[in-house]
Formats: sequence, structure tokens, C-alpha cells
Amino acid sequence: MRKKEIVDNFKNAKILVIGDMVADIYLNGNISRISREAPVLILEYTGEKIVPGGAANVVNNISTLSGSVFAYGLIGEDASGRKLKDLLEQKSINVEGLLADGDRPTITKTRVVAGGAATVSQQVVRIDKEPKIPINKKLETKIIEKLSNDLKIVDGIVLSDYGSGMVTTKIKKLIIEYCRQNNKVCIVDSRYDILSFKGVTYVKQNEAEAAKVVGFELLDEETIVKAGKILLEKLQAKGIIISRGEDGMSLFEDSGAVHHIPVIDKSEVFDVSGAGDTAVAAFILAIASGAKPVEATEIANFAAGIAVRKLGTATVSNKELQEVLGEYYGN
Repeated sequence: MRKKEIVDNFKNAKILVIGDMVADIYLNGNISRISREAPVLILEYTGEKIVPGGAANVVNNISTLSGSVFAYGLIGEDASGRKLKDLLEQKSINVEGLLADGDRPTITKTRVVAGGAATVSQQVVRIDKEPKIPINKKLETKIIEKLSNDLKIVDGIVLSDYGSGMVTTKIKKLIIEYCRQNNKVCIVDSRYDILSFKGVTYVKQNEAEAAKVVGFELLDEETIVKAGKILLEKLQAKGIIISRGEDGMSLFEDSGAVHHIPVIDKSEVFDVSGAGDTAVAAFILAIASGAKPVEATEIANFAAGIAVRKLGTATVSNKELQEVLGEYYGN
């Protein structure tokens, strides 16, 4: 079956990911009582864990999907940054492009998760630490110099822009122009500034992000199609992917083709955290492995469907994806 062959070929793909690397921290506690100081829960600390988030989640998913991956981004000279780098290194991910900046803390998103003997654990608050200053120009130059070499040896590039400044104007221009001149594929997932990526090969947006760009709500298939065509024209891309939650994904190609891809299983959606990163990882791997855009989007849709059935920022393995494809299409 062709899609399973494509996924099997992920192991031969080399992908470069550049973007805002995030350490997702999960701080767990058991509900003890209500505080006498204020109407808030008191939690007894039971432990914490750090998992790769943001662009690092894309990196992590490419690795678990069996692709080779080069990670580019900034971390701070702090415990969170060291732990994040260690987690990626343990998976044999190339982290030579992951540089430490003493002037910027590692981006962290700390989720406090509470539960009890008779209750389901759930997130009660999230605390974000995110630097708002431009990246160091010397580090930017160092990254660009290294990028110039690694772009030559990879099959695809992901620009994962969470708005923290890693994907600078110079870096965008270098990657987009290189891909256009050398017929390589790049995909961007940008939360706040998608129109600055004009000329990129593929674009991934969710409904809310796309609606903000086009200036109207995406209420139905008609408005989705209208938005997709506007984004294609504005960005001069080969394809626009709009993720639509429980309605799946829509792909708009520069040929004029429109594909609406439904969710395969709506029965078990536990957590959507990071599912978009999983979709981007699966899509770029599929394209790099010879898939047509619609095939790559379908594979990405399956991968995201696995991710949302897991709690927290999760990854999907190549084996899991193969099994789901086998169940749906038959072995």
C-alpha cells in the first residue's frame, strides 16, 4: 500500500527544523485542601517532567517518525535549556544548530496539573516565560553561516515560528530563496506573521490563524475555500494546509485543486496540544519521501489523529502511524 511505503521511507529523509525551541514543563500535584489564605487549591508536589515543545516538538516528532533531523534554535544558559538539549541528544538528533544565549532564558511553558484519588488530573494553570527581545546578531550570523552548509544536505526544511524571534527576516530570506533556487521543499507554521513568508513552498495554519490573516471567520466549507485561495495568492505558495479541528484538514494547491480531508476517528480526543507540530512533521517527511501533496496531507491527518488521543505534548512513532494506516486501508 503506497502510503505505508511512503511512511517506511521516512527513515531515509533528512529534515532541518529552525524555530522557537520551547521546554514544556509539567508540574504535577495531588489536591490536598483549600488554602485558608485565599480560595485556591493547595497541591502536594508529586513530580515534574520536561518535554520538547514548540519547534522542538516538531524536531521530536520527526525523530520518532524515524526521520533524521537537524535542530536549529536558541536556548538559554539555564537548567531548562540544558535539559531540552539533553532530551534531543538522547534521540541522536543533530543539535549543533541549537545555540545557547546567555542573554535570553529558554522559552518555557509550565503547566500545573492537579488531580486526586477520585478525580481526573487536569491542567489548572499555565505559566509562560518567553523573551521578547531580538536575538543576538552574532548568534544570528553564526546560525546563518551554519545553515548555508546544512541546507545542502537536507531534503526538506521546517520554519516553526511561535513569535519569539528566532525566525528572523534574514533567516526567512535565506531559506525561502535557497529552496526556490534549488527545488527544495520548505513548510512554515507561523502563529502571528504568516504573510512575511511569501514564496515558501507550503504553509500550515489552523482555522483561527487563517481567519485572522484573511479578516473573516471560517464558518463553513465556502469560507474555508475562500480563505485558502486568498492565502495561496498572497503567499505564492505551492500549497496551503488549513487544519480544522474535528473537521480534519483542507489542502489548497496552486493548480487550483482543493482537497477536504476528514478526521478518521472523532471518538477519542484527549488533548490537542502539539498536534499541529505532529502534522507538520509528518507532512514534510512524506513530501521528502516522494508523496504527492494530497497524500502527504492525508498522512499528516492520520498522524495528528494519533497525537490528539494522547495527553500533553505528545509524539507519534513510525510504528503507530503504520499500524493506523494498516487498520484503515488494510494490510
